[in-house]
Amino acid sequence: MFYSISRAVNTIKSNEPGLFTYLKAKNIHPHDYFLSRVLLRFLPEWVTPNKLTALRIVMTPFVFWLIVDGQYLFGVSLFLIAAFTDAMDGSLARTKNLVTHFGMLFDPLADKLLIGSMVLLIVFQYYPIWLGLTILAIEIIFIISALVAKIKFKTVHMANRWGKIKMILQVFAVFLTLLALLLNFPYLFTIAAWIFGLAIGFALLSLFFQGV
Repeated sequence: MFYSISRAVNTIKSNEPGLFTYLKAKNIHPHDYFLSRVLLRFLPEWVTPNKLTALRIVMTPFVFWLIVDGQYLFGVSLFLIAAFTDAMDGSLARTKNLVTHFGMLFDPLADKLLIGSMVLLIVFQYYPIWLGLTILAIEIIFIISALVAKIKFKTVHMANRWGKIKMILQVFAVFLTLLALLLNFPYLFTIAAWIFGLAIGFALLSLFFQGV
């Protein structure tokens, strides 16, 4: 799978080399240093942030299929692995100065595909419809604003801290929902609903600060 991902990334790179110019990280967060010390240093050199982002995109349909098929144990496990690649690609890019415009564009898109698919699959089924519609609407606004910034203003915004917190909360809420289905423990739905609501608040903060 990683070989196929590498070929796809290299194909895009040959067509749009400017997207893959390495940039120096402006901000390195404490968790970046932590991940770099305990995990990222063991990754082979050919594993780049962009390939981890592409891997998350490829994994999303498999997560979706496992949940549809009712294989919640495998679905939860694969979902957490896919979500963790979000922390890994960002930290790897910042600590190794491997930040690219491709990553700025596709990293948040990969997040939205993963979370959006889960919203379509489980949020509309187990939560009030307004919650699912709100989450999807905000994510669509993020995508449109990023496209407008790229196409019209030739700029790419990096995700800000509010957007990252939003992503973490959404991942946790989805995880609790899947765990509730796996363990047949309905109380977790209530907790997850509140976390989804909190994530919406941070999403609005992220929009205010023009992050994606």
